Amino acid sequence: MTGRRHHHILRTALRPRLPLTKARVLSAGALALCVSTAAGCGVVPGTAGGSGGGTVKVMTWAPEGTGTTNKPGMPAMAKAYARWVNKHGGLDGRKLQVLTCNDDNDTVSAANCARRAVEEGVVAVVGSYSQHARSFFSPLEAAGIPYLGGYGVTDDEFTSPLSYPVNGGQASLLAGLGRQLARTCGPVTLVRPDTVAGDELPVLLDSGLTAAGHAASVDQRAAEDASEYAGHARRALQRVSADPREEGCVIPALGDRTDIFMDSFRRTREEYPAVHTASVLGSVDQSMIDATGGTYEGAYVTGWYPASGDARWKAMRAVVRAEAFGDNRIDVGDPGVQTTWVAYTVLKKAIESLGDGEVSARTLRRTLDDGLEVSTGGLTPTLSWSLPNLLAASDFPRMTNADVTFQVVREGRLVTERKGFVDTSGVLEHTEA
Repeated sequence: MTGRRHHHILRTALRPRLPLTKARVLSAGALALCVSTAAGCGVVPGTAGGSGGGTVKVMTWAPEGTGTTNKPGMPAMAKAYARWVNKHGGLDGRKLQVLTCNDDNDTVSAANCARRAVEEGVVAVVGSYSQHARSFFSPLEAAGIPYLGGYGVTDDEFTSPLSYPVNGGQASLLAGLGRQLARTCGPVTLVRPDTVAGDELPVLLDSGLTAAGHAASVDQRAAEDASEYAGHARRALQRVSADPREEGCVIPALGDRTDIFMDSFRRTREEYPAVHTASVLGSVDQSMIDATGGTYEGAYVTGWYPASGDARWKAMRAVVRAEAFGDNRIDVGDPGVQTTWVAYTVLKKAIESLGDGEVSARTLRRTLDDGLEVSTGGLTPTLSWSLPNLLAASDFPRMTNADVTFQVVREGRLVTERKGFVDTSGVLEHTEA
């Protein structure tokens, strides 16, 4: 569901999704009551004045300079967006101030980022990435600060009442990939980490495969820290294609070792010309495809948003050219950068909806909860977090957008395989990961 350089969505430690317990439901209810009463529940974040004045302060965080997943493009995109919007009238006349924080892929640093957000009085944390939701949500929830447009890499982003996700996270990607491959592949082998966290991956992938009438995948475990995967690559190919001419699909989901697997796979694949590879956007992106010399040609890829070359990204590309030209941290094909753009699009429209009223964490939550509908120019379906628009799935109660896109690598470029969005909500509502 996973530095790009690591853009690997599936490298993260995936915690098994457990059904919400009665205690957790009661806790969420108590929190909802707490944040609805402006004071008495911790620090009250700072506010901005009405239309035409004041400053809206937000924060964007992501890991940078670590030995694992890094997302420097997300805070860089947030800063570029702020420069652009402030040159064009701000947020309905208010200046946008973006604070950034490095969560270091570390629980302590993630919690420190959240505490700094509280101390600085931000009205929201926007367009961010962190694997350590249990560390950062506690300070945010105590202060009533909304988490708008997280990357979708943790379970808590789809359960916390203060979370406003703009995509369907890894769950929608894997369920969607199953749907995509059911139409195009024979046997499917999933190569994934031999960890408790990795146990979640085949459940989600198979939910999409079986819902479309396809057989479940072959679950192949592999060490997550191996230095080569030649044996795993050959075994995966043999499992999907007893006859080298038989079509099948191999899905590597090894996080920051995916590229190592693909190097082994490339050398072995020549014996199995009919076998395809497949992945989700985040484990594979255009920059990785460019660097691997045709290894991913013909690969099926499921993403949250339209392909990066789609005209609907024109506005984002224009902002990057104008405000971050030459900043190689910002890759417009990176789903993290794209998520940050979508999240700030939502923030802008939410603040504009407040008109001359006060902008605070409380008023921002209220307008999002009360049914505000946000168009993102076709990059997502219309977003709204009012109760009727949330997904009817116990494991993902804060999910409002379960749509994915089907893409394929053709002549070295990620392009649209199937026009429009594919809704995975029906699959996820019947999946217990």
